Amino acid sequence: MSDAIIVEGLAKRFAEVEAVAGISFRVRQGELFGFLGPNGSGKSTTINLLTGLARPDAGAIRIGGIDCRYRPGAAQHLTGAAQHLIGVVPDESNLYPELSGFDNLCFCAALYGMAKREREARARELLAEFGLSEAAGRRFGGWSKGMKRKLTIAAGIIHRPAILFLDEPTTGIDVASARQVRQLIADLHRGGTTIFLTTHYIEEAERLCDRIAFIVSGRIVRIDTLEQLLKPLQARQVVRIACDTPLNGIENGLDGAFPGRAFTCPEPGVIRVEADGPVRVGAIVRFLEERGIEVAEARRIRPSLEEIFVRVTGIEADVMQRERGKP
Repeated sequence: MSDAIIVEGLAKRFAEVEAVAGISFRVRQGELFGFLGPNGSGKSTTINLLTGLARPDAGAIRIGGIDCRYRPGAAQHLTGAAQHLIGVVPDESNLYPELSGFDNLCFCAALYGMAKREREARARELLAEFGLSEAAGRRFGGWSKGMKRKLTIAAGIIHRPAILFLDEPTTGIDVASARQVRQLIADLHRGGTTIFLTTHYIEEAERLCDRIAFIVSGRIVRIDTLEQLLKPLQARQVVRIACDTPLNGIENGLDGAFPGRAFTCPEPGVIRVEADGPVRVGAIVRFLEERGIEVAEARRIRPSLEEIFVRVTGIEADVMQRERGKP
């Protein structure tokens, strides 16, 4: 499989801040590649560099086999030569609030040189596909956040690009709209579009991506498939026990009674058990109930990308959680 995107030694500094620190990676044709990291890690700067919205200080970029390095005095700036290959969906909508949804799509199509009949037909097709036909004639500025996000994605694919850059596509929208947007992304991927997705939603990356890169402070600290990322945890057993009565420090007694098992209380009334071997859930539940603790639920938890992210980056998952909904 050929590479749709090749990045080598890409760097960008803003004053004293090293936003992107000499990163290198490849995205295969037809792949959904996730760029995962907290706010300020360099995700959006990387997309801006790849799509020509910012000029790199160093490094090489190839998109669809086209050398996109900046050359002073050249006719094309950065990704100009590859512009027809890519679609870009920024983290905030770049559409015009005074235009209708239909007119916004037609305007974007015109920028790519599409003829009037073709762009109008394509706009109607996308409005129907994204469930936006009823709002097509209304001013875009009055649409909900979820609807705006969907139309912004539609504008990014109006010219049927082979490569799509999505910057935080579900940030700041409601749960139902986020679910719809993820489904749209999955459908585009199944249709063969190469997708470069930035997100700080760990479960979003886990659900959608073929491969994932972890970026922290402008540096890529790990790139791998989801299967390989989760492999170190496959043998590890994790159990979550929810209790209806106060624990009163019972986890301290559990440590002594069940050696080789790690007990923590991640939230009130909840005990988390981790072990490299089998966890005897029944024995732990009996131990708790014999000491007056009422157990409401005990269930095994499959290994998650969140655990790997914390191990690799050193950033606690709750940091990512606090960033939900931030612009």
